[in-house]
Amino acid sequence: MARDLNADCIAACHACADACDHCATACLQEADIKPMAHCIALDMECAAICRLAASSMARGSEFAKRICGLCALVCDACAEACARHEHEHCRACAAACVTCAAACRRMAAV
Repeated sequence: MARDLNADCIAACHACADACDHCATACLQEADIKPMAHCIALDMECAAICRLAASSMARGSEFAKRICGLCALVCDACAEACARHEHEHCRACAAACVTCAAACRRMAAV
């Protein structure tokens, strides 16, 4: 079944989406959120595409590889934005994005 074949990538996508949600919420609690705006926006984009990628793989969608390829690009952008900040939630999000991007690239290459 497709879900079993892509279990690692699905797990990485779920973990990344959760990290992005946490990061966006934590960024909104910062004293000055204006410099965090781009990070928050990318967190939301990344969480959404990660969930789409995970569900497309679980369904065995014919578009899963393409979606995962796009997911990797969004994860890269989110990781780059989050890495610019010193907050622990941003660092954790960046790490989850890097892991997810790598998993999605492996899945898309299969």
